[in-house]
Amino acid sequence: MSAPTYPEMIVVGLLQGVSELFPVSSLGHSVLLPALLGGQWAADLDMSAQGSAYLDTLVAMHVATAAALVIFFWRDWVRIVGGLLTSIRDRRIATPDQRLAWLLVAATIPVGIAGIALDSVMRQYLGKPVPAASFLVLNGVVLLVVERLYRRQRHADPEATTVMASVSTEVASDVRLSRLGWWEAIGIGACQILALLPGISRSGATMAGGLLRGLRHDDAARFAFLLATPAIAGAGLLKLPELARPEMHSAIGPTIVGSIVAGVGAYVSVRFLVRYFETRTLTPFAVYCVLAGLGCLGYFTLVQS
Repeated sequence: MSAPTYPEMIVVGLLQGVSELFPVSSLGHSVLLPALLGGQWAADLDMSAQGSAYLDTLVAMHVATAAALVIFFWRDWVRIVGGLLTSIRDRRIATPDQRLAWLLVAATIPVGIAGIALDSVMRQYLGKPVPAASFLVLNGVVLLVVERLYRRQRHADPEATTVMASVSTEVASDVRLSRLGWWEAIGIGACQILALLPGISRSGATMAGGLLRGLRHDDAARFAFLLATPAIAGAGLLKLPELARPEMHSAIGPTIVGSIVAGVGAYVSVRFLVRYFETRTLTPFAVYCVLAGLGCLGYFTLVQS
């Protein structure tokens, strides 16, 4: 099996960096695009193939995406990590930063366990075009349903414009998130498990969980991005040693270039999305997922059959 090339990794890196944070499923797009392009792209970038180097390159790109999130949210992570350390030192949870830190820890546990147990099985058996297209449609339908439910249950948050008026937008959002209950945070974090299915978006599923809890769009997006950082980084770092496999040597250069592109793409994406969700909803992404998923499903089941 040939190793991915530089052009392939540049395109995949951009795709990964953008679609990982947009609620449209990076894994689903990473399966569908090579299959749509066909030829050598489909051969080089076949995730389900035995011994495929493609999955290892995606792992490296995930680490780059996590690094971009850390860079963008560095002020938040300084406060959150500081809160975690002082909470351990003082053996209590007293401040919003301390509580948010432990909520993120608790909310990351379910996907961490599921990722170790199910990740390779999910990608090996479902990392193919038809399942990915089907789950992409499902992703869009779920986002549409959640948006409708959210509009029905939406209510004003008076503290957002009164008590929080004297602090920055970021700090105000973190304070609101710190008020989540423990089981609420764990439930929202567990939604990330759905992203093990190619076509289901990590950020979309997590935001959907947050909206069902009653979070505002900007708070739900922020919590999704903060949760994604340790989940993506942990999964990537756990599998990073696989890049040292002998058959991966020829793919190291393209993988590094693709990872840089993924990191830049992720940084630009999160910068855009944080502002976008201050005033807008998941609906455009939901519509895209349904249409793109149905189009791919029709192509792979009818045209190629």
